[in-house]
Amino acid sequence: MARMKDKYNADVAPALMKKFGYKSPMQIPRLDKIVVNVGCGDCATNAKALEAVVNDVTAITGQKAIVTKAHKSVANFKVREGMSVGVKVTLRAERMWEFFDRFFNVALPRVRDFRGISPNAFDGRGNYAVGIKEQLIFPEIEYDKIEKIRGMNIVICTTAKTDEEARELLKLLGAPFAEK
Repeated sequence: MARMKDKYNADVAPALMKKFGYKSPMQIPRLDKIVVNVGCGDCATNAKALEAVVNDVTAITGQKAIVTKAHKSVANFKVREGMSVGVKVTLRAERMWEFFDRFFNVALPRVRDFRGISPNAFDGRGNYAVGIKEQLIFPEIEYDKIEKIRGMNIVICTTAKTDEEARELLKLLGAPFAEK
């Protein structure tokens, strides 16, 4: 079983139940899923770049990435409906816990001048989003084998009803929030 899941069951869930006074254990907020998304505008014309992005995201998450297609044509961006515009992975269960652990304990400390993640990036419904500027912070990526440095969006979806509950959940799980 994943280390973070054990920590959640042993320490975090009882602490949240006590702090917020839940009557049922089913009310305790928990991680629902993690979505990793990489936008790749130049992949519409370059199939090799798309394959490289898919391979990178698959290596980082441990799950096969799917290619996202454009829903609409936008002339200003030279995008036609159906063109490949990005890659995404939705992680759940064991892979989600493993990725969560690696992201906060291995990858984020490798960011240059890292002072913590923003405590204000919640969406109002208990979900947290963070943007990464380069995929090189993950140890699975080899510097010599990448074509281009790409950023990615990582969205952590929780079952929390409010941002305060979600912030406390992530803080107890070890998310390195920056001090104000």
